[in-house]
Amino acid sequence: MVAIAAVGLAVPGAVPTAPPARAACGPTFNDPLPDTPWPLRRLRPDLVWPITRGAGVVVAVIDSGVSGAHPSLVGQVRDGLDLLAPETRGHCDESGHGTMIAGIIAGRVTPSSGFHGMAPLASILPIRVLRDEQRNFDDEAPRRIATAIRWAVDHEAKVINLSLVTERTPELDAAVRYAQERDVVLVAAAGNDGAGPRGPAPYPAAYPGVIAVAGVDEQGARVATSTTGDHVDIAAPGWNIHGPAPNGTGYVVRPEGGTSFAAAYVTGTVALLRAYRTDLDAESVIRRVLRTADDPAGGWDPEVGHGVVNPYWAITSIVSSVEETPAPPGAVAAPEIRPDPMRGVRLVAV
Repeated sequence: MVAIAAVGLAVPGAVPTAPPARAACGPTFNDPLPDTPWPLRRLRPDLVWPITRGAGVVVAVIDSGVSGAHPSLVGQVRDGLDLLAPETRGHCDESGHGTMIAGIIAGRVTPSSGFHGMAPLASILPIRVLRDEQRNFDDEAPRRIATAIRWAVDHEAKVINLSLVTERTPELDAAVRYAQERDVVLVAAAGNDGAGPRGPAPYPAAYPGVIAVAGVDEQGARVATSTTGDHVDIAAPGWNIHGPAPNGTGYVVRPEGGTSFAAAYVTGTVALLRAYRTDLDAESVIRRVLRTADDPAGGWDPEVGHGVVNPYWAITSIVSSVEETPAPPGAVAAPEIRPDPMRGVRLVAV
């Protein structure tokens, strides 16, 4: 999970081509990863690749930038926006965080590694709003995130990944609403402070209509640092995470994980679904992803929401909803989505 510290100016629009050669920015790793990481063995996105790999879907990654130099990301990263150094167009990633996020979402299959992304034919629109993962108290951070959201919407993004937490402001309220009104799905990390329901609400995850993602370990239990509360919608792997490095051919391992990476797995699932079910609007996509999760006892809880995301069921199940035809006999049952009668009151109080 990361806080923000960035400032800058907008740059020209996204171009769906590989970035030009640039000086190396960010750490270099050449450690191989021959085995398939456990999150991919758990989620098995490859089971739906015969019908969807995310082709045609642009995913904005609002983060520390995304390097397109790694073999799994060559050709996957568009020119984007950098609010720190406009000339890099979002391709400079000094911390490596955004590159890992992008790799989890849309990394290509490579012959030398068991790693791949969830939606390997989706394209990444990088928007850099931070340099590192250190917390800070920059009052301008929410405004920069709001600028990034609007810019992503205006540059073809249909899904936005927000693996960060910031304060709620009117500008951020308006930007989230701007995206939602234009049929964009927003996915955000639920937070890494381990706080319970009485802790401060993490934004943008706490906004209604934004998918808030908690982290689980290999046994399916909530990661201790994953923030709990009524804002949590769903969970995904958030422990012992591997992903591509900004430079070199190797992979970075994050043993401590975080909900940042859990959000990326859900974002990749949304990209697969948006490519396959172009008839569904953003609200229907969100409903479908939540209703097909591996729900916990009771259908929802404040630790993992509706349960661990299930890409296979999200893509292939026939789910009854107001946007879709009634489910025929034998179709996968849709778990009940529990309404939160106090959610509006909580948001106003915050």
